Amino acid sequence: MNEKLTYSQVQDYYGKVLQTSSDLKTDACCTDEGLPNYLKPILSKVHDEVLMRYYGCGLVLPEQLAGTRILDLGSGAGRDVYALSALVGESGEVVGVDMTEEQLDVANRYRDFHADVFGFERPNVTFHKGYIERLNELDLAPSSFDIIVSNCVINLSPDKASVLRQCYELLKPGGEVYFSDVYAERRTPQHLIDDEELYGECISGALYWNDFINLAKSCGFKDPRLVKSRPLAIENPALQQKIGDRRFYSATYRLFKLDDLEPACEDYGQAVRYKGTVDHHRDQFVLDEHHVIETEKMFPVCGNTYRMLADTRFAEHFEFFGDWQTHYGIFEGCGSVMPFSQGDSESVVRSDSACC
Repeated sequence: MNEKLTYSQVQDYYGKVLQTSSDLKTDACCTDEGLPNYLKPILSKVHDEVLMRYYGCGLVLPEQLAGTRILDLGSGAGRDVYALSALVGESGEVVGVDMTEEQLDVANRYRDFHADVFGFERPNVTFHKGYIERLNELDLAPSSFDIIVSNCVINLSPDKASVLRQCYELLKPGGEVYFSDVYAERRTPQHLIDDEELYGECISGALYWNDFINLAKSCGFKDPRLVKSRPLAIENPALQQKIGDRRFYSATYRLFKLDDLEPACEDYGQAVRYKGTVDHHRDQFVLDEHHVIETEKMFPVCGNTYRMLADTRFAEHFEFFGDWQTHYGIFEGCGSVMPFSQGDSESVVRSDSACC
């Protein structure tokens, strides 16, 4: 698909065709996955016009946000930006980037409104018009963000490799990309990619999941971690007929910028113990779908997981045991089977020790 044509089609679809989230024809780009209780009062303060133009496919809400600097790719009308702005607090900052003028008009209209309802002296959010493939054209300093989020947008990009490479450059060491997007169980044929409706509905632009894993690794994110996933419900008969028996998934990944991560989960006999001190996560800390770490319980981890906790903003919330002196081999089960849930994925898979 031609890049300029893709931009034009997506801008038209999200700026003119879609006026509210109810105009979407699938749940690919408009689903809230079990909002946590602490987020509900925050969203209740977000302006109705901003909420009406929400097109996300997941919940981009990583832990330990106070005082952080966050970049939202494809921020749209700003729902996630404003929710995150309440959680980073007045000492933090959230920056949104979007290419659609109509969406940015809505987002910018309510900067002062949200600063007021959240009790801030001044807005802690800014919005830029730009392309997520060309973040280097914006006034964004390298290694200046703690977290980059995106909610059902990267699938719409004609150059996903460029997006991930520039994310890596903009993150601080130990920072992460935490994003929800749509993925395919297999590669999508060109005639479906060229279908404007399927593309706009966040379906046919989706990467084959294993291509995404390899792409993320090639861009510097050596150990992508799946946080949660769910099969998409495509209830529109016309769209379902177009895609046939192909399956698509909404999935949330976290990608850490850590240079010392290894290609696989290696066992050094290490363990961590969570102190229960992250706000809103007193009983357990969920790093990903295989690492649900209960408070005060000794939890064996691979070397990569150890680094994801010890060399990031999470370090103060854990005790660390073991060193790098003895290598015991690879954790069993570290492979390339499709990782997504095939059914009900409301609850995270729990494991006491399995690392992969």
